Amino acid sequence: MTTEKKKKNIVVPIILGVLLIIGIIFGITEWNYYSKHVDTDDAQIDGDISPVVARVGGYVKDINFEENTHVGEGQILVKLDDNDYKVKLEQAQSGQKGASAGVGVAQSQIIATQANTSTAKANVAAAKVKLNLANKDYARYANLVKDGSITQQAFDQAKATQESAQAAYQAAVDQYNAAVKQVGTTQSQLAVSSNVISQRQSDIDFAKLQLSYTDIKAPASGIVSKKNVQKGQLVQPGQSLFSIVNDGSIYVTANFKETQLEKIKSGSKVEIEVDAYPEEKIQGEVYNFSPITGAKGSLLPPDNATGNFVKVVQRIPVKIKIHPSKEMLAKLRPGMSVKASVSTN
Repeated sequence: MTTEKKKKNIVVPIILGVLLIIGIIFGITEWNYYSKHVDTDDAQIDGDISPVVARVGGYVKDINFEENTHVGEGQILVKLDDNDYKVKLEQAQSGQKGASAGVGVAQSQIIATQANTSTAKANVAAAKVKLNLANKDYARYANLVKDGSITQQAFDQAKATQESAQAAYQAAVDQYNAAVKQVGTTQSQLAVSSNVISQRQSDIDFAKLQLSYTDIKAPASGIVSKKNVQKGQLVQPGQSLFSIVNDGSIYVTANFKETQLEKIKSGSKVEIEVDAYPEEKIQGEVYNFSPITGAKGSLLPPDNATGNFVKVVQRIPVKIKIHPSKEMLAKLRPGMSVKASVSTN
């Protein structure tokens, strides 16, 4: 019995010593790791997601993709019925033709009024010659009537001729001025018609643009998700149809505690462990930091100014660029939970 008690007394200290050594080794290992790393499991995969919305309304004619499949940038994914927009384009083109015809008429009127101006100018010159002749006759007859060389009737006739020539000359001048003004008016009408053509061209461009929007294209290459459209459905402008997770836009958003940020710098190396693939290790680096905390950026941020203050450690979103293999990149999806370990050494 004494020997057995001695053995027990020896075994217990040995076990305690071994446990103590293991604890010391574990503690040193953990201290050594956490002195050089900052970890968080409040992190997830993120990516650039492009929403695709209808820019014009219409009935869905064709759908050229399947949900959760890859599409290329510029690929036509949805085709809307475009008959209404083709008719609007034809109306705009007809309006431009009418405006062009108006320009042609205005140009013809300018030519005609310019010809009238030339005629009126010639009439002024002719009337001026007659007026000069009538003035000379009148002056000569006025001298002759004084000495009785001609009769009073002849003098009166010369005077009437002079007054008639004066009136004819004034009428010719007035006609010429009116013709010149008519040319200016017609030129103004031509300018208005030209502006109308420009407006009609704008209508055509807008109609073409609206028509092009009936082909709903992929804004970027990626995988289609959140499909919310069916063939024959009536869609409205601004309606969300589906989303595209852009190729090569995958990154990690890690929410570190504000007390951990002191040791984290831009460019720090990061090791990522995805919960779905724990055996795969992804390398990355810290890219930038959010300018606000997650709570401050929420829809309803908490308000501590209530008189009962409780200090809560805030978390700051940190964007981390990752460098996965092609095989791993194909497996990653935005929203996956990950663990991020930043090296601070």
